[in-house]
Amino acid sequence: QVQVVESGGGLVQAGGSLRLSCVASGMIFRLNAMAWYRQPPGKQRELVAAFSSGGSTKYVDSVKGRFTISRDNAKNTVYMQMNDLKPEDTAAYYCNARLQQVVGGREYGYWGKGTQVTVSS
Repeated sequence: QVQVVESGGGLVQAGGSLRLSCVASGMIFRLNAMAWYRQPPGKQRELVAAFSSGGSTKYVDSVKGRFTISRDNAKNTVYMQMNDLKPEDTAAYYCNARLQQVVGGREYGYWGKGTQVTVSS
């Protein structure tokens, strides 16, 4: 099976920084894409930052210039450095990993359980 585990969340004051990590483990043939989503209280989950299978990145407009996504392919790990945090960044942050478990197998997406980020004003 596959496990996706996020870490690095916490409570921080506005203007502070946090670094989130996400590790995918288990039976993985190829990890194609990884992305960070967030879900503020009472709102829908939204894409924050992502790596495509080709290595390109994209960000939601509200975090451009403040958040940076990076990855370590050897460790099946993706990071997100979050700087200049704002109260509106408060949310549960989730990692999604799209991968194939076997050669020629279908690609599936797997979610972690999330890590909470709270930014106080």
